[in-house]
Formats: sequence, C-alpha cells, structure tokens
Amino acid sequence: MQVMRPSILSLALPVVLAGCASLAGGGPGPTMPVALQPATAAQVGGWVAATQPNERRLLRFKWQFVDADKATAGGSGSARIAIPDSLRFDYRGPLGAGRGAAVVLGDSGLWAEPEDQFKKLVPDYALLWAMLGVVRGPSSQSVLFGLDDERMTAWRYVHGVDTVDYARTKGTPVQLVADVREGGKRIGRVVTTFDALGVPATSRLDVPAGPVRLTLRFTMVSTPPPLDPEIWHAPRDN
Repeated sequence: MQVMRPSILSLALPVVLAGCASLAGGGPGPTMPVALQPATAAQVGGWVAATQPNERRLLRFKWQFVDADKATAGGSGSARIAIPDSLRFDYRGPLGAGRGAAVVLGDSGLWAEPEDQFKKLVPDYALLWAMLGVVRGPSSQSVLFGLDDERMTAWRYVHGVDTVDYARTKGTPVQLVADVREGGKRIGRVVTTFDALGVPATSRLDVPAGPVRLTLRFTMVSTPPPLDPEIWHAPRDN
C-alpha cells in the first residue's frame, strides 16, 4: 500500500474500525456492517469490477475545503480516466490561480506539479480513486474479508498492520465508502454519492490530521474523445 501523508485538504468523520475482521461505524455516510468473513479473491474481484469504468471517462467538478481554522477555499478541476487504471487529475483555484496537476497509474503516482501541493490535496491514492467512484483491487499479499447482504457489499484488505475498507450500498442513492488506515491510524475516509445514472454526484474526503474537509461536486461526467498522449507527460521546464 502506497500512502502519501495527510495534510490540509481532508476531513474527519468519526468512524471507528474495530478489529481485523470487523467494521463498526457512525457519523455521516452509511453505517458499516459489524462482522466481515474471510473472502476469496474471486469474490473481491467481482465487487471491485462493479466499480470500474468500461470506457474513457472525463469528470469535471467544483471543489471546496475547510481547514482546521474553518477557513474555506475552492475552485474547479477535472479528472480524466483511461482504462484500465490511468488517471490525469487537474485542479485550480479561483480565477485560475493555484493550478496543479498529477498523473496516477494504479496505486502509484507518476508525477505531480507542484508535488507538495498535490500531496496536500490527496493523502492516499486509494482515496483519490474512491472520490471518483472507483475501487482499487488488493495486492497479492493482502488478506481479504467481506460481506454481501441486502443492504450493502463491504470488504477489507489487510496487509500487515495496514487496512483498506470499502463498502457500497444497494439503496437509493448508492454510496461508496473507502477508509484507509496505516499502522492502525486512519489516513482518511471518503464517502462518494452517485446519481440516478450511476455516476458520481458528490464526494467528501475526511482525514483526521487537521482536521479539514475536501468536498467535490461533480458538474459533468462524460466520455471524451481519445485522450491526447501528451497529457500523461510531466510538464517540461521552460
């Protein structure tokens, strides 16, 4: 599991995860199931696949965050996804100020500009993907747990002392929860809500460090023309 340390653009949801094979929850977002059972790679693979886009995807959004001092800032941005697992993420502040961009391949960042600002924006790659409605699969070394009932599908990856938890509700609206912990300490929690067409409508990221809150409101989700290969390249020095 590759984790970037949390900082200012995150928010704190007071949900407690109890034990290696159980989930307990409270606060905003779905209430999580209490007991998870050992799951197979095939089971988890099916749950992950249900969240994957089957073609190119362009998501445009408005973002807003509130820091520990209750100061707010916002702007607009976009995310371009090329299947199976390539992501170009762009963001900017009011009137185009404070621009930044990054390219992520699966669970790894290829480049970010400016790097320090992107690390402030995104504490963990699994959380970034979850904010866009996409679940990342487990590593081959992960121990897997899960539960599938009439209310939701929930599953967990355990890799040593690190855990990643996901839950996807079956009601209306559908919500996706992602919760990442490193060494038992929460890195962040995402709650993404989908619209009637099954695409992300809003997403909220919460990281206890701070605490601060990042909210995305998606204004357009579409299938773009073939993506220019140049978007995957890091900016050249002038």
